[in-house]
Amino acid sequence: MSEARKIGFIGGGNMAGALIGGLLQAGTAPRDLLAVEIDATRRAQLEQQFGIGTSATIDGKLRSQDVLVLAVKPQQMKEVCATLAPHIGNQLTVSIAAGIRARDLARWLGTQEIVRAMPNTPALIGQGVTGLACLPGVSAQRRSVAERILAAVGRVVWFDDESALDAVTAVSASGPAYVFYFIEAMIAAARAEGMTEQQARELATGTFLGAAQLAAQASEPVGVLRERVTSKGGTTAAALSSLEADRVAAAIAKAIHAANVRARELGDEFGR
Repeated sequence: MSEARKIGFIGGGNMAGALIGGLLQAGTAPRDLLAVEIDATRRAQLEQQFGIGTSATIDGKLRSQDVLVLAVKPQQMKEVCATLAPHIGNQLTVSIAAGIRARDLARWLGTQEIVRAMPNTPALIGQGVTGLACLPGVSAQRRSVAERILAAVGRVVWFDDESALDAVTAVSASGPAYVFYFIEAMIAAARAEGMTEQQARELATGTFLGAAQLAAQASEPVGVLRERVTSKGGTTAAALSSLEADRVAAAIAKAIHAANVRARELGDEFGR
């Protein structure tokens, strides 16, 4: 299965919609996509927006799909898998649910053909980054299929050990919230310095967007880019000295570690 022709989505929420839109833009035909979604309003939206087939229930039609993408909430996954298991054949199963470990999915579904993916919300605008890991028996061809699906909404990064996805959750899946938090703080600080809301928002978001793109495109380490902006005795040096005095870097590391610990805890809870 070097190329998956038919892809079925179990769950039709925002992330599933982003993947469907990305796949269609990349050339997948609408007739080759199916979404199982219990909410009638959402089913109608998917049909109207993307022209794909939908279903209200998990049933035998899923056996004809080459890939099944599990896009339901983590707390619903075990129950969904119990309903899905009788309809699993030799398909590749890709889960985008946070915290649900591949070995637990394998136990619930009775298959080892599982790739676990951890995307983030910028996937909604095609700018996501996704961490991927799979069970040992998944072939290189099927890994390529999973990568193609997630690459439709942004970058992908593979990990040999699935346990690394807890850190992925802490860094990139939760990461947009950290960025929004920092942008909010910059906007509030700019307002305190006399700017209007619109001025502050445009400067803060534009700075983040431009700096992130520069970091992504540059060949040098990010630290080098930082140093180039920081003239000795200048304004940037004053700001960075203040951040260092307040141990902001240590606080960020502590926050990411807390998220990593919680991700492991959720994996234990959801896998019972």
